[in-house]
Amino acid sequence: MTEPRTPVLLVETRGAVRIITMNRPDKLNALNTELTQAIHDALLDADRAPEVRAIVLAGNGRGFCAGADLAEFDTLTPDNQDLVDRRADLTCRTQAMMQSLSKPVVSAVQGAAVGGGAGLAIGCDMMVAATSLKFGYPELKHSIVPALVMTGLQRSLGRKAAFEMISLGRLIGADEALSLGLCNRVVGEEGVLDAAIEIAAAWATANPRAMAAAKSLFYRVADLPYGEAMAAGRDLNAKMRGFRREAK
Repeated sequence: MTEPRTPVLLVETRGAVRIITMNRPDKLNALNTELTQAIHDALLDADRAPEVRAIVLAGNGRGFCAGADLAEFDTLTPDNQDLVDRRADLTCRTQAMMQSLSKPVVSAVQGAAVGGGAGLAIGCDMMVAATSLKFGYPELKHSIVPALVMTGLQRSLGRKAAFEMISLGRLIGADEALSLGLCNRVVGEEGVLDAAIEIAAAWATANPRAMAAAKSLFYRVADLPYGEAMAAGRDLNAKMRGFRREAK
């Protein structure tokens, strides 16, 4: 009898909080195509589920995510350009999607969060880091360019600090990540998931339409000139009057 295959992703719902956990602990949750697709699909499913109001992204084991699974690079070559293109598109969509979801997402990050794992961690709306955090972008040391995580890092840091992280590949700890504004809270190793769930549970108490509108506006105005940003806020201010009536 064939043993059941261990899933690469675990999904749990606690009340109105959906917990999505990467489950390749023996590989430090390195991102192969299967896991990347599973994360992408699970996030979309959580965003569409009416009973879910907030999302936690976590990693099983001693590391959050060690980035791209280099074992797949043997097949991701110019000889398989279609495969390369499809993988790049999937990675791009997955790395970029958290801020476009209507529901807020918090990452619970322990140990290694490097490369694509660092991108997933800071791509969430908030990040809770364990004291064991090792965060960074070491791709250049492996003759790889951190192409699909560069945008998120540059928008989270100033240009000089972001270029330093990318070009030198230095890993930073939790306290430095907090001082740079890359994470919101630092907690002990055993408390990182609970702290993230606590944040998500607090989000879940808000009116979902109001939360979705606030999140959408937050990221929209970040890229607008001041006057246009204020106009967008004015327009939402007029629309939000119905949210309070819905909550009653």
